[in-house]
Amino acid sequence: MVEKTFTITEASGIHARPATLLVQTVSSFNSEINLEYNGKSVNLKSIMGVMSLGIAQGAEIKIVASGSDENEAIAAITETITKQGLGE
Repeated sequence: MVEKTFTITEASGIHARPATLLVQTVSSFNSEINLEYNGKSVNLKSIMGVMSLGIAQGAEIKIVASGSDENEAIAAITETITKQGLGE
């Protein structure tokens, strides 16, 4: 299991467009990948799950990946979040 924490810097938080980008980023990985925020955990491969969290600017989120390609999944998510200016 690998986990990484991010602070959301995007002014709009994680709304539809960034949520879609994150889901697309992880959809090709075999690992189980979850997003944890505010005491809740959702499958990062589920757009509705991610949107249901209402993640705002300044929020601290944790991505947890578990499986055969967990390190690659975390690396891809990190790249997406930083390249898209969503967080750090």
